[in-house]
Amino acid sequence: MSNQKTDRAWWYGCVIYEIYIRSFYDSNGDGVGDIQGITKKLDYLASLPIDAIWITPFFKSPMKDFGYDISDYYAVDPLFGEIEDFEEMIEKAHALNLKVIIDQVWSHTSDTYSWFIESQSDRDNPKADWYVWSDAKADGSPPNNWLSVFGGTAWEWNESRQQYYLHNFLKCQPDLNWHNLNVVREIMQVAEFWLEKGVDGFRLDVCNYYMHDPSKLDNPSRTEGMPIQDGVSPLNPYANFINLHNINQVQNIKSLRRIRKVLNKYPGTISLGEIAAAEDPMRQTVEYIRGDKRLHTAYNSSLLVNEKLTPELVASAQEELSLHLEDDEEEMICLTMSTHDFPRARSRWQPQNPETIPAFEKWLVTLLACLRGIICFYQGEELGLTESEIPQEEMQDPLGSNFPSYFAGRDGCRTPIPWETEKANWGFTDAVTPWIRVDENFNSLAVDVQEENPDSLLHYFRKLLRWRNRQPAMKYGDFDPIEVGRDVLSFIRKVRDQRLLCVFNFAEETQAYLVSCRYGKPVMSSGVTSFEVTNLGNGDRTIEMEAFGFAIFEREF
Repeated sequence: MSNQKTDRAWWYGCVIYEIYIRSFYDSNGDGVGDIQGITKKLDYLASLPIDAIWITPFFKSPMKDFGYDISDYYAVDPLFGEIEDFEEMIEKAHALNLKVIIDQVWSHTSDTYSWFIESQSDRDNPKADWYVWSDAKADGSPPNNWLSVFGGTAWEWNESRQQYYLHNFLKCQPDLNWHNLNVVREIMQVAEFWLEKGVDGFRLDVCNYYMHDPSKLDNPSRTEGMPIQDGVSPLNPYANFINLHNINQVQNIKSLRRIRKVLNKYPGTISLGEIAAAEDPMRQTVEYIRGDKRLHTAYNSSLLVNEKLTPELVASAQEELSLHLEDDEEEMICLTMSTHDFPRARSRWQPQNPETIPAFEKWLVTLLACLRGIICFYQGEELGLTESEIPQEEMQDPLGSNFPSYFAGRDGCRTPIPWETEKANWGFTDAVTPWIRVDENFNSLAVDVQEENPDSLLHYFRKLLRWRNRQPAMKYGDFDPIEVGRDVLSFIRKVRDQRLLCVFNFAEETQAYLVSCRYGKPVMSSGVTSFEVTNLGNGDRTIEMEAFGFAIFEREF
């Protein structure tokens, strides 16, 4: 049996909590969350109890894509504070035994970055080849048919150079040229700068976009019936092509060795890659973590989907993971059901019967916590936050603005955390107007309300994670499916000295499940109404689970 060791690196089987900094907590009253805001809430974060926080970009930026368009990798944007604020925050986090992972956006920069300003000035300057430039076709059109995720061509004409530059995202986000070793060396210096500040790792934004095919051939069209890339809307024109030449290059994976080499100089640090728009998501994600010269871990969109959440969906993702992972006790991907880029899971899979929502909330966080992998929760999932409705006229997200006919944008999952019900803006900020509206429906979900209610999701979340942290089988064990039915999923998580049976009811109606006599009373459960001994005479018993009921049993060896 694999996965026997329990003395692995801290990150194997850990729980990460993503902080979308703009909406977490505003400490200075300007309407935007900031670094000092995180510092003030570190005791809360440590109480959850999580292992690490992942903080979205806080670097200098014109904020056209809210920090994912960086204009200085070495500087903190004044909107979020100063470098000293970051140093204070990381010191306190470490004192509370919290690891700190920061976002690094190395595939592209802002067009206001000094590197790009120099690069675009002419074709002979020292940074002329730091970005991806290409001549126009004979008719003046873009060099090929590559599209931007954010809509339209992925090429923008530049008058100074009389060339096009590549932008896989917004036109103000030119792609860095990772084929240029000087670029890679500079990026590695960026990495070392923040590692010297004490960070415990990097979340690498769209790290499968680093390199392109130098031939710049046209991407082939996607034929009818072909599956589209992971996490891409079928209504986005980007989905009409197989992105064969602009992303997911073999050379891209080889380039990761440089990142791992730098991280190896700082023992205990971690690289967490985002694998976006993958054609074969689980296989490609595992390729990015294979061996000891690539990333430590990565995540994809396998559970960030709008389709119905079913036992088959969950089981197939876990089984596919096991299929691609080698029998290596150091390989593990990260699993998440919500991030700042996707509608909240609580709303995507909303039950039809409102009376089942409290049970569903506990069920959902428990299901994720029981799966094999590094687990990542997005801020507010411990409170049961829902997707917010942002009027079109208030939309901030450029991705939503570019596709208003079918996409509500990412603003709905980025609304502020409700801290205190008696304060304006639920205690998120003292500003009259926060950067994005606070959801008025969050009053009953606020932290102070849930702290006072021992039956709240917040208290349950803490209980769940405290329990999980003590279970070797949950942190390190295999995933063996037992029943993958229409409404019931059961599986075993196991290491040599522990075996846990997990049973989940995906339906809004009561379901029965037969439990072997080898398992005692449930160690964690919700909505289990009866334990009837069968007439088989062997001690097996049938449990009944209400809507979104679940039970976890430990085998009695």
